Amino acid sequence: MADADLDVVIRQLARQLHAGLMTRAKERRDRFNSLAAKAKGKETGERFKMMAKATMEQANAAAKRLQMSADNVADSYARSMRLAASTPVTVKAEKEAKDEKPAKKAAKKAKKKT
Repeated sequence: MADADLDVVIRQLARQLHAGLMTRAKERRDRFNSLAAKAKGKETGERFKMMAKATMEQANAAAKRLQMSADNVADSYARSMRLAASTPVTVKAEKEAKDEKPAKKAAKKAKKKT
């Protein structure tokens, strides 16, 4: 994984989180369905069934948001890396320009003193 690009790692982690989230949601749904089956009143059983259904809907929505966010981050990272790789490096020119500015200021100060 050391040589892998970070965008691939981001997508892989998102898949793992998605799987864990859906597993926990299914466990909770099953728990509510078992409580619905054990319920003594009809209204109570219906309420537990509705809670089970709502749990899965909320989990699906959260999983979609998680996946969308991870895809956006991975795409953004990949795009920035491609852009950084395609631009030429001009570190020396910038460094020389910075060195010239103090020299010009020192020359102006010397002229003012005389």
